[in-house]
Amino acid sequence: MARRNAARNASAQGTPATAALAAAGVSFVLHPYDHDPAAASYGAEAAALLGVDPARVFKTLMVEVDGRLAVGIVPVSGTLDLKAFAAAMGTKKAAMADPAAAQRRTGYVLGGISPLGQRLPSPTVLDSSALSLESMLVSGGRRGLDIELAPADLVRLTDAATAAISSA
Repeated sequence: MARRNAARNASAQGTPATAALAAAGVSFVLHPYDHDPAAASYGAEAAALLGVDPARVFKTLMVEVDGRLAVGIVPVSGTLDLKAFAAAMGTKKAAMADPAAAQRRTGYVLGGISPLGQRLPSPTVLDSSALSLESMLVSGGRRGLDIELAPADLVRLTDAATAAISSA
């Protein structure tokens, strides 16, 4: 993955996610693309328009577990396995969060929710498939912007646990 100066990237496409990366001194690459509001899947759209394997592009999902919100990060090529997510969180049940609650909690709009720079951080679980990648892409904090970074940096900055939480 080509590395660019994080501070320069953050100033060019400033979002809370890019600001968090720049503040942490993490190397990342921005991947802007022209978002189509009619797109059925934000993640699949990003993978297709950026010409990136969907197994390297991850979606950020807000999940309700025991009355609190948590973050699941899975490849766009799969779906979040709610039972596996609940187990990773040490509980029996998990459900997708109310979209309005997800937006309020994160400060981002649906389709642009980044695991980085959220208004209120939440417990986070990253699908373990990311650990085999040199780099991965996640939302940059707005529709039409993805951030490429090392999985280890994402884990460190979000204090994420890793577990097999995606199903094909």
